Amino acid sequence: MPHVPASTALARFRVLDLSRVRAGPTCVRQLADFGADVVKIEMPPSLEGDTMGGPRHGPDFQNLHRNKRSVTLNLKDQEGVAIFMKLVKTADVVVENYRPDVKFRLGIDYESLKKVNPRVILASISGFGQDGPYRDRPGFDQIAQGMGGLMSITGLPGQGPVRAGTAVADLSAGLFAALGIMTALLEREKSGEGQWVQANLLMSQIALLDFQAARFLMTGKPPGQAGNDHPTSMPTSAYKTKDGYINIAATGEGMWRRVCEGIGRADLLEREEFKGDQNRSKNRVALNAEINAALASRTTADWIGILTKGEVPCGPIYAIDQVFDDPQVKHIGAATSVNSPKLGEIRIVNQAVTLSRTPARMASAPPEVGEHTDEVLGELGYDKATLDALRQKKVV
Repeated sequence: MPHVPASTALARFRVLDLSRVRAGPTCVRQLADFGADVVKIEMPPSLEGDTMGGPRHGPDFQNLHRNKRSVTLNLKDQEGVAIFMKLVKTADVVVENYRPDVKFRLGIDYESLKKVNPRVILASISGFGQDGPYRDRPGFDQIAQGMGGLMSITGLPGQGPVRAGTAVADLSAGLFAALGIMTALLEREKSGEGQWVQANLLMSQIALLDFQAARFLMTGKPPGQAGNDHPTSMPTSAYKTKDGYINIAATGEGMWRRVCEGIGRADLLEREEFKGDQNRSKNRVALNAEINAALASRTTADWIGILTKGEVPCGPIYAIDQVFDDPQVKHIGAATSVNSPKLGEIRIVNQAVTLSRTPARMASAPPEVGEHTDEVLGELGYDKATLDALRQKKVV
């Protein structure tokens, strides 16, 4: 069965996916969802010693590897590398997240790929970068969160370092790499040449610090933990209501006035310690206590109705099961279904970007190991007898 693209947007591109775990697959998922012919290169099952990413039919793998085809190929065998290079001739992009030295040992580094296909783009995702003193260290999301400063500003004041509740360094490295690939593909339209795209968890995490990093670089003052409070703009925090919690985000005098009027505490406008952004930030403990006291009289839903009517940004604080029950979440299609031959119909997280003419879709569930080996290598001219012989030698 030939490749059925998930969208026409990127259907003209072929991507060879050597990536594993999360950062690389996150990158490739962006391309697969928009129709790129993604060929996932995996080790033959008889040689695979580590699933690296959890069970194949578990939620994590199913969410990361949709819309792909799978080929098994032993890249530790010279014959396997030779077959891979034939695939490279047909490819636009290769994505890998090995440790930096591995691709050189295998002979599939950028210069080697470029000799076979000058137009190919290699995207490499690593923990710390392709060179430098930490080049050979193994990279993991939580390590990058710590070294990238995120854990020092997450959590309550004095609590000690706290990790984010999801793999933000992995995910951002994958998304930055996907953006780099798209940029290189656009540039190639002019130059006709590929290039080496590099992203790493550490730099991606630092980039996510955004205004916190910018403020430090310009003032020299490192930020600390602020819990649910905004570092500088109050009242922006999580507040307790009669039946749960609510986020309120108010910046500037006009918004502050509307908050006070909405919660029935116009008297707070007259208190000197709450006049101006700097005073409200400085006196945030007392400010939050006053707001919490006012909000205790009504439910979260009541306050959202009142504050939204007053054009104050606010929203409930959901557990994940509540997230997917929200009417707006349902409307935007945050969860979608795909049919798996092994699992039946399953629900996974939808693509976050919407295109009006060429949207992404879930064309296929993640493939089984080597499900498309004969199909893809047949496109290169390999017949059944040759493929059987390669299997006997554990090349595929």
